[in-house]
Amino acid sequence: MGDSEDFDKVKDDAKNMIAKVMNNISNSSSTQQLLIGTASGWTTGYITLKVGKTAAFAIGGGIILLQIAQNQGYIKIDWDRIRKKAAKTSEAVETNITQNAPSWMQQFKKFINNNSCFA
Repeated sequence: MGDSEDFDKVKDDAKNMIAKVMNNISNSSSTQQLLIGTASGWTTGYITLKVGKTAAFAIGGGIILLQIAQNQGYIKIDWDRIRKKAAKTSEAVETNITQNAPSWMQQFKKFINNNSCFA
């Protein structure tokens, strides 16, 4: 119970502080609003840049480490299984985004492109 009440209090305090800051900003001059918007945009971009670089480094480094481990014989990666799973996931995402499944002709073309030995 104590943690929930503390969380609610912190949440309410944060909401009040944000409302107060937004009210102060909306009552200030347009020059100050422009400067605040520019500074917050620059800060957001800078933070996104740093997080993006870190994420790219971590993902790329992980892929390189997997390749090295596979080449050294420490692990065995079934790349065909990964490609099939990625294709299924990609198709599911595409279906969810477009809200309609690809036609049988699109699926046939994709099958032929991926399995040229059958073509």
